[in-house]
Amino acid sequence: MATFAAGCFWDVEAEFRRRAGVIATRVGYTGGDVSDPTYEQVSSGDTGHVEAVQVVFDPARIPYSDLLSLFWGILDRSPGMDENQRPVIFYHSPEQEAAAEDFLKRIMRTPGVPVPVEVRPAGTFWEAEENHQHYYEKCGQGYGTSTKFWG
Repeated sequence: MATFAAGCFWDVEAEFRRRAGVIATRVGYTGGDVSDPTYEQVSSGDTGHVEAVQVVFDPARIPYSDLLSLFWGILDRSPGMDENQRPVIFYHSPEQEAAAEDFLKRIMRTPGVPVPVEVRPAGTFWEAEENHQHYYEKCGQGYGTSTKFWG
């Protein structure tokens, strides 16, 4: 399992879902201090939660390092990003933590505008409301329709 916050969770989930080796995804809220929050509460920016995607993956088909690269490629780098859409990598093991920290150290050495990304231990993941799950499949939009992807 891997958990990422990289902007609007609809966009992030859609990109992860289309990758070979990703078994399942779900969107939700994590990192804050409010139990069982709603979309409206998280969107207010007062809960401390971010919109996140949990990814169940087969490491034999897609290694965690590839998920980190995908995260970086789809990260919303828009100025003035909402607090609930700030970038965070939530790790589920010491190996994921080390890989995320190493990846970010390498990325931050490249030219360009640095993007502050938090690396935090995964905590309670509150699944978002059903209407937010697999949003693009429900509304008929194709993958990669967002103009905010830089990858």
